[in-house]
Amino acid sequence: MKIALVCDFLTKFGGAQKVLLALTEIYPGAPIYCLAYDEAGTKGKFKNCNIIESSLGRLPSFLKKRTKLFVTSLPKRIEEFSFSDFDVVISSSDSYAHGIITNPATLHICYCHTPMRYVWDWYNEYLKENNLDKGLKSLVIRNILHKIRIWDRVAAYRVDKWLANSQNVQKRIEKYYHSDSEIIYPPIDVENIKPSNEKIGDYYLVVSRLEPYKKIGLAIETCNKLKKKLIIIGEGSEMAALKKIAGKSISFLGWQPDDRVYEYLQNSKALIFPGEEDFGITPVESMAAGRPVIAYRKGGVLESVIEGKTGFFFKEPTVDSLSQTIISFETQIATISQDDCVNRAQEFSKKAFQDKILSTINKSYQKHINQI
Repeated sequence: MKIALVCDFLTKFGGAQKVLLALTEIYPGAPIYCLAYDEAGTKGKFKNCNIIESSLGRLPSFLKKRTKLFVTSLPKRIEEFSFSDFDVVISSSDSYAHGIITNPATLHICYCHTPMRYVWDWYNEYLKENNLDKGLKSLVIRNILHKIRIWDRVAAYRVDKWLANSQNVQKRIEKYYHSDSEIIYPPIDVENIKPSNEKIGDYYLVVSRLEPYKKIGLAIETCNKLKKKLIIIGEGSEMAALKKIAGKSISFLGWQPDDRVYEYLQNSKALIFPGEEDFGITPVESMAAGRPVIAYRKGGVLESVIEGKTGFFFKEPTVDSLSQTIISFETQIATISQDDCVNRAQEFSKKAFQDKILSTINKSYQKHINQI
């Protein structure tokens, strides 16, 4: 069985790239097709892989990272690749990768992180966040996104089998693509994350890419108000803006290697997870380190964090709501069991992911060839 892997962009290292890395461990010889690749941006994690870029790869590195400049051409670029030599293609998609074109004899399985959010469920919020909800520019962008939405809906028919990373995403696949899917939770490297026996620190922690939809500003404003120490690990386009609103109790550490992230998780009061995610890998990593999670009550985190046992939720994306939850959490912190957090995290291990992927691919391929 000859296999190829496909993803959207390999220009940064986040949750989707961690999934792809776990797939390369199952299929180490499989080439990776992507719209664009940047070795530095992915922290060298894929430097030993056979990376095949679209025509975007011919552009300078600084341009490849500015994907919004090429949004109208991305559907065409993902269709450039030929997979006629492969038996199975596994796409890892949150935007364009599922739109590849394969022959009838080639099985296309898509591991979906989410249908393209800025043309579907996050459409109006995306326009507002980027100041594109009014004026002539808004009309132009809405027309572009409308055309991408049509392409995306048609491209969804090209997938033979859908895998969803959560119940949350499964519902979106059903709504927007009218397709069934099987849930396989993303891989968490819980085997390499251990709780600490040391006394916990006096800080809260955020580990995230610093992008608008992550809502890191909400965590900063709340900790400013409560005068709580907050450490932020991560980098992104909002770094400068977030530093401007941060008070004296807020620290930015930028990107950190995994072992350092795990150390900060082990010794934190709790991880603050202020945005809505499709699933959310970091909350599970926090639980694996024995520490609870304070999260917005929406999205995939509802499938991993157990309220009152491994974390607490705030109802509204506001400073008042998060503040009330942090204050309440501090009165109950002694009731949180390290073992409960660790045991919950074990349910989302990388081994569980890889075993399920391997079993699903093999069964699906056997069914596929029987139907040819």
